[in-house]
Amino acid sequence: MHNLETPYAHNDVKPENVLLTHRKGQPPLAILMDFGSARPARRQIRSRLEALQLQDWASEHVSAPFRAPELWDCPSHADIDERTDVRSLGCTLYAIMYGVSAFEYAPGESGGSLQLAVKNAQIKWETTTPEPPYPEALHQFVSWMLQPQLSVRPRMDDIQIHVDKLIQRFSM
Repeated sequence: MHNLETPYAHNDVKPENVLLTHRKGQPPLAILMDFGSARPARRQIRSRLEALQLQDWASEHVSAPFRAPELWDCPSHADIDERTDVRSLGCTLYAIMYGVSAFEYAPGESGGSLQLAVKNAQIKWETTTPEPPYPEALHQFVSWMLQPQLSVRPRMDDIQIHVDKLIQRFSM
């Protein structure tokens, strides 16, 4: 979707939209489902009205804990692209790892809102065990995908390269 001539974003990447299949003798395969929120990924926002329209659309079509910060509070002059899906994928990986959204704890613990936690990337990593349940390299990878600034967030091509490196590193 991201590599099409006109890139599309799924816009609602979350654990509930990922189907895992398994065939005997082969590794599991993840299949992204539910393309009801898919639309062209690249949007130029040039007015406050366009920004508010995007925010309204996102509030109806994009699950809050997996929504990128730029879809919560879109600037009046912004270029939105497929990296919104990278952010959602990072949130999804965190949720798969820990069973909760990366930002679910924030409102209850700090008295803040989910929106502020997402915008400020207030991520709480599991620290209840003496040994972290996952390698630090995986935490860094997910944190990279959860960058609150769109301009700093990696593109899907970068993610694919990094996944290949992580697989090589940890499958030995």
